[in-house]
Amino acid sequence: MQPLVLVPAGRSISALPALGAGSHFDVRRVEQLPDAATLDPERPTVVLLDAALAERSGGPGALGALAARAAFVGLGEADEDGPGDLLQAVALTSWLPAGAGRGQGTAALQGAMRHARALIEAYRAARLEQQSAFDLAELSRVGAALSEERNLDTLLEMILAQALRLSSSDAGSLYLMERDAQRNPSTLRFKLSLNRTLPDLPFSEFTIPIDHSSLAGYVASTGDPLMIGDVYLLPEHVPYRLNRSFDEKFGYRTKSMLVLPMRTHRDEVIGVLQLINRKREAAVQLTAPAVVDAQVLPFDQRSADLVAALAAQAAVAIENSRLYEDIERLFEGFVTAAVTAIESRDPTTSGHSFRVATLTTGLAEAVDHGGDGPYAGVRFSREQIREIRYAGLLHDFGKVGVREQVLVKQKKLYGHDLTILRHRFHSLLQQADLEYERERAEHLLEHGAGDYAAVVAHLDLIRRERREQLARWLDAVVRANEPTILPEGSFEELEEIGRQTYTDFDGVERPLLNEDELRFLMINKGNLDQRERREIESHVTHTFRFLEQIPWTRELAGIPRIAYGHHEKLDGTGYPRGVGESEIPVQTRMMTIADIYDALTATDRPYKRAVTAERALDILHLEAKGGHIDRHLLQTFVQAQVFAKVAPSEGTRRRTTASLRSSAAARALLTTPQQTPVAGPAKRSSGPIDD
Repeated sequence: MQPLVLVPAGRSISALPALGAGSHFDVRRVEQLPDAATLDPERPTVVLLDAALAERSGGPGALGALAARAAFVGLGEADEDGPGDLLQAVALTSWLPAGAGRGQGTAALQGAMRHARALIEAYRAARLEQQSAFDLAELSRVGAALSEERNLDTLLEMILAQALRLSSSDAGSLYLMERDAQRNPSTLRFKLSLNRTLPDLPFSEFTIPIDHSSLAGYVASTGDPLMIGDVYLLPEHVPYRLNRSFDEKFGYRTKSMLVLPMRTHRDEVIGVLQLINRKREAAVQLTAPAVVDAQVLPFDQRSADLVAALAAQAAVAIENSRLYEDIERLFEGFVTAAVTAIESRDPTTSGHSFRVATLTTGLAEAVDHGGDGPYAGVRFSREQIREIRYAGLLHDFGKVGVREQVLVKQKKLYGHDLTILRHRFHSLLQQADLEYERERAEHLLEHGAGDYAAVVAHLDLIRRERREQLARWLDAVVRANEPTILPEGSFEELEEIGRQTYTDFDGVERPLLNEDELRFLMINKGNLDQRERREIESHVTHTFRFLEQIPWTRELAGIPRIAYGHHEKLDGTGYPRGVGESEIPVQTRMMTIADIYDALTATDRPYKRAVTAERALDILHLEAKGGHIDRHLLQTFVQAQVFAKVAPSEGTRRRTTASLRSSAAARALLTTPQQTPVAGPAKRSSGPIDD
């Protein structure tokens, strides 16, 4: 490119014959100097400036910006010994008096050209510094974004998109290293592809060997980057080749390529970043060979360095993401093992925690997609959903602090207590038999066989009545030992039995039912007395205290608080704290609904049978009507059919089928002529709904 020399119009300069015909300069005569922005900053420019041109161009103030693009040589007038006031205010590289000779003119022009080239270098340096600062800022921004992203698929998309943007590439691919059981590199998995010209390409993952046959395999195996101007013109001696099947199938032209290894801080290659077709203009699509020829450039060192820096950041981010996934899997395994171990202590509730977690997260997702009433605008992030799930899994972990005999208690009496009672009654039966034999023998010894038959008949009647009485009492005890769903307060027979006494083998008179036995048998609802009920309820506090000890991440810090309130009621009648609506988080309210539903519909409990889903929802609606649970969340639970996310128990399935058959039969009767349907009040069950 010829240097540009701007000369005042109408002025001849005898000292510079080099500006004449056949000059190596692009000489332009001007009436007024152009604006600095119109000059090419990469072209050496010299301005021969006299006072008249300076004045017409706006004076020193206007020429200041031009001085950063061009070198000024001052031109003197005939009567001047030096630059006048106007030119003295301009940054001149030299000054030519009116009578200057050719040598002086040549020296001035050469000095001005050196200055002009120095201005170009300064411009380039400034632009490079500016670009470097911009690149550094971009890498910092991208690095921060990569470090915050935990989802691997999202992370890979971000990495490839940023690499295309930073390098002005048209397309790119990303491969991840796969390792065998011994942690040795085994294959490269094609994980992601982006193409600005062909954005709707079908995609499927596949693997390629880590060898020198492909570009990505070569880079993965050697760790050396590749920067290729045209992959169709590879030298014969290189081992790798481009598979052109993609270009042939989709009519694309792969030309320049940059293939870089992604290394971790331990210098391990964990993937390969492959960029295709660096473009002059990033927005242009390469739709024809002519466009490819005009737009595609070889990758330069700057773009290679920039993408290499990104690749290094990407490798660390990918490794961190995988490490985070490993930690998540480890924690998931620990939670699953812990919950399984706790639930194994109470086989009747096995699987309850997993089902509650499933139902609670299902309800949270339903609310996130469109809740009801005050929850219409509530949204949950991926991390919050995970927090809710773990709270659901661990909500009953505090059962580890409950005595196992209380936890698995099936009747009002403990199994060994009922066994002792049975042995007691059995011994009394034996006593009745012994008494019969003793009195019969004594009669024979004292009175002979005279009225023996009548006496034996009388003794047999007494023995039979005693045996029947003991059997009746034992049957009453066994019946009273069964838990009840509804409160039952008729214990006259038990009280009568409790007033009976017997004499043990040591001759000591004792009550037939001791104080503890009578107290347990007279429990009017369920199978636990008040002390045992408090012990069971204490599992909530144990759960909270245990979960509080775990150093949760910021995203999971709410787990203890969410789990703490799953037995609280909106009206303040719950436990363990009896708090009201304002102190119960929405996540906990969702868990409460899930907990009650599963407690009602899961496998039969010792104190109740599992009910159908339809009946469970009726009970939940009654709970909501009574102000115990959140009616808006229950509405979403029902409308979104969240309850269908867990399979019903076998007993529930049988009863649901029977209920459906009964309902079908009822509908058939109602539609038969001369039949009038009779509506009755709904009957509410106030049975236990604890887990």
